[in-house]
Amino acid sequence: MKYFIVDAFTSEPFGGNPAGVVLLDRDGDFPEDTFCVKVARELRYSETAFVKRLDAHTFHLRYFTPESEVDLCGHATIGAFAALRRSGGIGDGDFRLRTRSGELRVSVCGGRVNMDMATPKALAEITDETALTELYRIMGLNWAEQCAHALTLPPQLVSTGLPDIMLPVWSRGELARIEPNFPALAALSKRYGVVGVHAFTRDGGGATCHVRNFAPLYGINEESATGTANGALTYYGCLHGFIAAGDDCRFIQGEKLGRPSVVSTHIEKDGSGYAIRIGGEAVIVAEGELLAVPRLYTPR
Repeated sequence: MKYFIVDAFTSEPFGGNPAGVVLLDRDGDFPEDTFCVKVARELRYSETAFVKRLDAHTFHLRYFTPESEVDLCGHATIGAFAALRRSGGIGDGDFRLRTRSGELRVSVCGGRVNMDMATPKALAEITDETALTELYRIMGLNWAEQCAHALTLPPQLVSTGLPDIMLPVWSRGELARIEPNFPALAALSKRYGVVGVHAFTRDGGGATCHVRNFAPLYGINEESATGTANGALTYYGCLHGFIAAGDDCRFIQGEKLGRPSVVSTHIEKDGSGYAIRIGGEAVIVAEGELLAVPRLYTPR
């Protein structure tokens, strides 16, 4: 099995968000889950995508963190299709992607990959003052100070494939100042049933938002680019009036980690709801052969 290390949401090596990608042999099935987790731990990236080809235009992807499987991962999908193009498995064109979040469309053109997000879902807003105080305290901030600067947007649970808490802060300075209590944040994420917290500010300086993402429950203290969470933030922005249907958005992430990333999104009306796509460039930084021999996945 070939593996790749791909920096997604960047045009520069060692920027963006790195992901592992494993291309399964043409007739091979998925390895057992424990093997996939071990590979993800060995590669040491937040997510590793395992790619199975179903036909010329259809692929099945499964995503593993160093701790467990997750339903969908934007940056690992961008990386996977960049790796497929690099290996000669695909050219430019439109493809179908099967995931635990449903079947999605992916388009590839040169160094850029665009993909559908799962149907956006707005979940609970956090409005109780005790809960707000706890949430901001765990993130290393003070809720009362946010209010003092006329921050009126509420934290809210939103999903476009994976649920996260959208956490508004009033300035880029506040965003940079976040220092979470990671064990407490992992416990809070488990209690709310989310992957983690996606903090953002509209103090954008030419971007739609500057953002930071934290998911210690899944072994990811901070991530430098998060496709699903920025898809969710796009929907959140539409719900709260600072993004409109038809908008192209630009989210800057990873600055604090020294790996600046640009995640592009687009939102459109889709019947009674909305459809969201994310996209970005990707750079292959390494490739090799995985020599460990796995046992194959046995359906339960």
